[in-house]
Amino acid sequence: MKLRFAFLPVLCLLLAAIPALAGTIYDDGPINGTVDAWTLNFGFGVADTFTVSAGTSRMTGLSFGAWLTPGDVLQTVEVSMTSNPFSGTTYFDQVVSFSQSNCATNSYGYNVCTETGSFAGPTLANGTYWLNLQNATLNNNSDPVYWDENSGIGCTSPGCPSEATCNDCIAPGLLPAESFTLYGNSTATTPEPSSFLLFGSGLLSVIGFIRRKRF
Repeated sequence: MKLRFAFLPVLCLLLAAIPALAGTIYDDGPINGTVDAWTLNFGFGVADTFTVSAGTSRMTGLSFGAWLTPGDVLQTVEVSMTSNPFSGTTYFDQVVSFSQSNCATNSYGYNVCTETGSFAGPTLANGTYWLNLQNATLNNNSDPVYWDENSGIGCTSPGCPSEATCNDCIAPGLLPAESFTLYGNSTATTPEPSSFLLFGSGLLSVIGFIRRKRF
């Protein structure tokens, strides 16, 4: 029984030391599906800024809104994260597989779908970066893929709405923002005050247990 009481605070100490999940790293707002969208295949690409603001974070996933011809299924998109749109320092560049859900037909006759993909992304410090989407592939490669434009309406993250551009635009900021959410894990290790309290109680319990065992 003494071992159990001594072990419990130590377990709390270990749990407190595990980095907390950050969940959503950046949210640029929900899918609109009614205004416009921008091409992500046939050599075209779109870039939006995102901000990491909750401590150093490892990027692990992305969801975004896509406009597709009915019957089309998005398969992959080249996803990159850079210091400038399509240029500068490259932190991540990978072809990512996506799963498609929540499709609904809009007034233009397109299926507007949520596309979700996961990846082993980079660890990024606080700051602003560019998310670039291009080279999308479909089950039917003859049709275009479009990234839903939402102008950042309903976004919830510091730094939103995103600044946006395309790989054939003259300069950044020529497009309204697009709908997307980036996910990841916080790797910040600075303990909160409660963690210090757990540490203190755990250490005292360990010391007490050792003293009982020795004497």
